[in-house]
Amino acid sequence: MNWSPGGPDTVCQMCWWLIPPQLGFPSLAVMTTVAEWDHLKISIPMCLSLGLVGISFCGADVGGFFKNPEPELLVRWYQMGAYQPFFRAHAHLDTGRREPWLLPSQYHDIIRDALGQRYSLLPFWYTLFYQAHREGIPVMRPLWVHYPQDVTTFSIDDQFLLGDTLLVHPVSDSGAHGVQVYLPGQGEVWYDVQSYQKHHGPQTLYLPVTLSSIPVFQRGGTIVPRWMRVRRSSDCMKDDPITLFVALSPQGTAQGELFIDDGHTFNYQTRHEFLLRRFSFSGNALVSSSADPKGHFETPIWIERVVIMGAGKPAAVVLQTKGSPESRLSFQHDPETSVLILRKPGVNVASDWSIHLR
Repeated sequence: MNWSPGGPDTVCQMCWWLIPPQLGFPSLAVMTTVAEWDHLKISIPMCLSLGLVGISFCGADVGGFFKNPEPELLVRWYQMGAYQPFFRAHAHLDTGRREPWLLPSQYHDIIRDALGQRYSLLPFWYTLFYQAHREGIPVMRPLWVHYPQDVTTFSIDDQFLLGDTLLVHPVSDSGAHGVQVYLPGQGEVWYDVQSYQKHHGPQTLYLPVTLSSIPVFQRGGTIVPRWMRVRRSSDCMKDDPITLFVALSPQGTAQGELFIDDGHTFNYQTRHEFLLRRFSFSGNALVSSSADPKGHFETPIWIERVVIMGAGKPAAVVLQTKGSPESRLSFQHDPETSVLILRKPGVNVASDWSIHLR
């Protein structure tokens, strides 16, 4: 599949069979599945296996390729697919129509929320794929990749990591009222991305779920860039401002990256037209700097909001940029969740800046 035939744009080769990635194919692998709960479950270990052999862009057709999924199964598949590298709703010619809006109305908002989570994380996904391209490390990873000393992780194949940042445990059982989530890492903390509740690892956590639940945790010590404005398509979002979600480690530190280019061409390789920004939090200061000085790319994208999990309430928040006097930022602090929200730093994502909590 060539997304831009005859042009200078990037090419995506879709494949239903496996070819060694060192031969250059495929960039994408799709698993042919049936609309059954067992096939929903096996899509996780199958994707994890493909990533380990160099095929990170993989996924299973939402709802299963063959047969007709019941509404609950389709909802759970959307929720799982939203957190797998390749995400599409696709089915055989002879299956019934299954567009979300054709389901009973009680499922509409649930699927819309899963889609919204996927789209909001596109800056994070794009950065993960750049890292996979640069380093060869999978986008979707088994827990033991980052916790090889923890033997408990060796047999876990119903949850996974995105990068070293997000831990996802999709609900894959019919009628489930709860899931057992293993949070690894001695001395690690994990934040529920919906409630911001903090949990310490290593532990097995029983988490009650409803049909709308997608158990996802952000590891303390990481920073996730997200788009938070709802748009009609990803193309409408490409210049939207970024919100940074900063999850502090027990030591009060965090770091993350953001990769930006034109999204279409190979100019990031041939002309170094890209940005790779590094965000680091330590000593009560969030600093933005270039992680690759060779890159250069003009963009209107700016930082709209910073959400800091695990933070105390500061007396003041100050923004410092080169060549400008320092300015104070408005903020909100929730003492129950220890979440600090900084509003409208207003700095361009390509610039160097720092925010200090005083």
